[in-house]
Amino acid sequence: MKILLIEDDTQTAAYVANGLREHGHVVDHAASGRDGLFLASGGGFDVMVIDRMLPVVDGLAIVKTIRGAGIKAPVLLLTTLGGVNNRVEGLEAGADDYLTKPFAFSELLARVNALARRPPMVEEATILRVGDLELNRLKRTVKRGDKPIELQPQEFRLLEYLMRNAGHVVTRTMLLENVWEFHFDPHTSVVETHISRLRAKVDREFGEELIHTVRGSGYTLGVSR
Repeated sequence: MKILLIEDDTQTAAYVANGLREHGHVVDHAASGRDGLFLASGGGFDVMVIDRMLPVVDGLAIVKTIRGAGIKAPVLLLTTLGGVNNRVEGLEAGADDYLTKPFAFSELLARVNALARRPPMVEEATILRVGDLELNRLKRTVKRGDKPIELQPQEFRLLEYLMRNAGHVVTRTMLLENVWEFHFDPHTSVVETHISRLRAKVDREFGEELIHTVRGSGYTLGVSR
C-alpha cells in the first residue's frame, strides 16, 4: 500500500513512517503543509495520514483542497485537538477518520488498514439529464432546453430524486423517505402537492411531459416512447 504522511514533527514522522515501512508499506513523507499538498494533489496514494497543525498550509486546508479537486483517497487526521467540535470539523472538511495524539502505533496501523479496506467512493454525476431537462447538482440549477427553471429547495430535491431514478417507478413511500425523510406516513398530500407544482414548472410550458403518474403505483420521470 502506498501511503502519504504529512507531519512536521520529526519524531512523530519517523515513528509513524518507520512503523508503516516495517509492515511492508511504501511511505512518502512531507514535512510541511505546502509540500504535502503538492504531493497529495498528484494523487496515486491508497491512504493519506495528515497532521492537522502544519506550517504554511494546515491539515484541514489540505483535506478541503484535495476533496475539492476530486481526490478520494481516504484521509486519517492526526491532531492534539481532541474535542468533539474539533473532530466534527475535521470530518466535515472531508477526512475519513481522526486520531488524537499521543497514540499507539498499533491503533494507527489498524485505522489505516481499515480505511484501505473501504470500497472506493463512487463519483456521482454532477449533471443529470433526461431528454431536454438538465439538473446541475453542484450549481443547484435546472433548465429545460435553453430555459432556466426556478425551483424551491424541496422541489429541487424531489426533481433530483426523480431524475436519479429516471425510467423507474418511485412510490409515494419512497419519496416520503428519500425526499422528506419521513419514515412513516404523515397522511398528508405533501407528495401530490409538490408533484403538481413540479409539473407546472417542468412540463406545462413544454411540448412533452416528462413526469408521469403510474396509477396505483407512484410516479416515473422519462421521455415517452
